Amino acid sequence: MSFDVQHFRHDFPSLQRMVGDNPAAYLDGPGGTQVPRSVIKAIADYYETSNANAHGPFVTSEETDIIVEQARAGMAAFLGAASPACISFGANMTSLAFALGRGLSRLIAPGDEIIITDLDHEANRGPWLTLAERGAVVHSVKMTADGQLDLEHLRSLLSSKTKLVAVGYSSNSLGTVNDLAAIREWSRAAGAWMIVDAVHYAPHFPVDVTALDPDFLLCSAYKFYGPHVGILYSRPGLLDQIPTDKLRPQSAEAPFRIETGTLNFAALAGVRAAVDYIASFGQGSTLREQIMSGMEKVHVYEEGVARYLYDKLSAIAEVTVYGQPFDVGLRAPTVSFTVKGIHTDEVAKALGEQGLFVWGGHFYAMRVVESLGLEEAGGLVRVGISLYNTREEIDRLVDCLQALINKAEGMMTGR
Repeated sequence: MSFDVQHFRHDFPSLQRMVGDNPAAYLDGPGGTQVPRSVIKAIADYYETSNANAHGPFVTSEETDIIVEQARAGMAAFLGAASPACISFGANMTSLAFALGRGLSRLIAPGDEIIITDLDHEANRGPWLTLAERGAVVHSVKMTADGQLDLEHLRSLLSSKTKLVAVGYSSNSLGTVNDLAAIREWSRAAGAWMIVDAVHYAPHFPVDVTALDPDFLLCSAYKFYGPHVGILYSRPGLLDQIPTDKLRPQSAEAPFRIETGTLNFAALAGVRAAVDYIASFGQGSTLREQIMSGMEKVHVYEEGVARYLYDKLSAIAEVTVYGQPFDVGLRAPTVSFTVKGIHTDEVAKALGEQGLFVWGGHFYAMRVVESLGLEEAGGLVRVGISLYNTREEIDRLVDCLQALINKAEGMMTGR
């Protein structure tokens, strides 16, 4: 299970960047990871050799068709899907979610009930909130004080009227990993579809849609070392039943029926390259086995760095860390905090000036910040660990944070 982070850091050209005298520390992975050289090359190679639209009677178009097929097959292996026909592509997860929502709206009747959660990114709330325009009643599951879903509240909302349960696999703001096996069981018993936002989960853990059996699952390649492409997994046979927006020439079959317009073929070459890059960490005789093995190594390494970060921040009296401790349960390597007396924007800006790239705010998880009562403080400071981050970067961050705290205290006391 060894993971030579220094070796893999050489795969990312952007890690050579300097900010003044400091090397850039990309601790902003939840907003989008850096891209390895092999992915950059795959995208450039497509433009250099095969740039053509699909389904044409000439060689570059035929190569484009192959690239799309390879991207579907790669993502099917990445997610554990039964077939590449379960994989659809779009501009991003949000666009695909809205497209899916428009299709599902045509199957919604007044009085039908929809369940979303307070823990989710708005991309897994907004599209389903629009179903209220069709007369649906939308319920939102409460978040507990330690950043978990209130599962008893969720279960109490389920009924024979429930048509859809939209839930995140992992919180992009607090790192919480939800008990989707239980939610899948309960939603199925109610006869409801389950839609999973796996954008923040997929970069950090092996995904197995066959075992989980969601009706739909969405993720984004730019969160796991690829380009900006959204991915939709649909349970076999289900997408064919959804009345999606579709131009007349477009195929009515899955996975095509939700793919509007021309796909970003160069980016899809990069998607397959990103999957192959992750697979290169692992072992096995199949691509799926290599991906599962590689993702397990990534998970173990990232969790070690994240635990180190969590413990270091928790030891600072002026810092409040949000979300459950790593020892309590499964948790993504994302740690968010506030600093007493210092606005979140000021913290993020000060760290950024030292080459420590972190996010400050709500990260589109607005209900989380509202539930925690942190709007006036500017939300949270978020540090996300990716496979190229190191403990040395964490030490730099903690030192800079302590210096910022000392400076603020000195100004308050006039020293």
